[in-house]
This record gives sequence, C-alpha cells and structure tokens, in this order.
Amino acid sequence: MLSRTLALFAALAALATPPAVPAAQAGTGLDVVSARLLPGWRQPDGTHLAGLELVLAQGWKTYWRAPGDAGIPPRFDWSGSDNLSGVAISWPVPRVFDQNGMRSIVYADRVVLPLHVRPARGGADVRISARIDLGVCEDICIPAQVSVAGVLPADARRPDPAIAAALAARPLSAEEADVSAVTCVLAPAQDGLGLRVEVEMPGAPGVKAAVIATAAPHVWVSEPALSAAAGRLAAESRLVHVDGHAFALDRDGVRVTLLDGASAVDIRGCGSR
Repeated sequence: MLSRTLALFAALAALATPPAVPAAQAGTGLDVVSARLLPGWRQPDGTHLAGLELVLAQGWKTYWRAPGDAGIPPRFDWSGSDNLSGVAISWPVPRVFDQNGMRSIVYADRVVLPLHVRPARGGADVRISARIDLGVCEDICIPAQVSVAGVLPADARRPDPAIAAALAARPLSAEEADVSAVTCVLAPAQDGLGLRVEVEMPGAPGVKAAVIATAAPHVWVSEPALSAAAGRLAAESRLVHVDGHAFALDRDGVRVTLLDGASAVDIRGCGSR
C-alpha cells in the first residue's frame, strides 16, 4: 500500500499542466464542476478580498488543500493575471469522507474559497485570469479543470456575504482553540521518520481526524493514528521522501489540522522535548 501511495504521489507531482479548456467546464468533458470568480472588495490595507466559488453536480466532491489518502490536490495557475503580486487562500472547514477503506478530505455541493489578493500596484484594478486543476470524485475520481476571469475593482468597498460566510467557516487558530502546547517527537523509521505530534487543548477527545503536512513538498505523510485523553491528543505518522532521499524535518513547517466534523483547528509549527 505504501509503495502504491508513493507512486501516486510522485506521478501527481510530475503531471504536466493540461491544455486550457473553456471556463466552468471539467477537463474530462464531464459537466460536473463549475467555477465563478466573486469580485469581492478592497480592504483598508490594500489587499483585495475576492472569492472562488465551486459548484459540483449532485453526488460529486472535490478535494481540500490536502486531499487525504486518495485524491488530487488542487493546483492554481494565476499567471494570466495582471497587476497581481500574490494570492493566499483561506480554506473553509472540509468534510472527512471514507470510501473503500481510504480517507479523503473533501468539499461537496458548493464551496467558496476566500482569496486574499495582493495587487502589484496599489490603487489599481486587478485583472484575474486563472486556471485551476482539481480532482472530482463520485464513484470514481477524475481530474478536472476550470477557468475563471474577471476584474477586481480598486474602488469596491461593499463586503460580499458569501465570502464573509466562508471566512467565518475557516478552522480555528491554535490560540482561538486554547491550544497550550504542541510537541513533535521524532524517531527513525523504515525508509524515513516516525513523527508523533502531541497537542494539549480542551476537547481533544472529540477530534475525529487529523491531517499532518510539512513544508517539504516531496515528503509523503501517512494518515495519522490518533489517541486522546482529557486535554491531550497524540497523532502518529510516518514521513517518507518520495524519491527515497534522506531529509530533515523543519518543525516550524509542520502543519496539523484537527477535524471534529463540524469544526477544525489549524496548528502551525511544533516544539521539541
């Protein structure tokens, strides 16, 4: 199972960007996902808050930023845009979906992804032209591609309720969830490292799933095994470089997301002991 998973990870990382397709049309030709740019509003600090709305056909799902055991992580190509310095995405709380013994982290029906857009030239409109590669899944999982384009007006000031609601649905930060300590314990393991993340916070036994990611793009992280007691949770994973190389773990780059079904906690970095 590990070798098959690593092979899939490596193959996805090596995929060439597929050719462009018309806006709101799946790359396979199946009309199962559409996309729309919500122009949003310009904030006092000069950042423009926009939104990417994805609508899926009934029964279909698409993947969160970390797709889980079986899935295709979303990719964003903003290179066709004008007056764009960068984009950061806020991810609303996803669902944990189990199928055939494999776990995926998904969105279903409709999701709005808030986009924190940084203009290259302050006070000017931003013209967005983006292509997004997605995985979509029903009984089978297939790659898809959507495109969006539009203008983010510099003088827009009225908040969009759909974007505001999506921002409110984001995971809590460690501070907001009253996390008092996060510790990473490393140990040698077959082909890589064993990682045990220990989190001290109220409500730890209610956590149903955890996702661990690192700052190293070519390090595969297994699905964590969870154990919890009053005020403490432990998540244990294996870390393996997809090319079999040795690697060092940057504890500041460890990101742990804890999911309890209705809410989530997003934790950045961990200490040692």
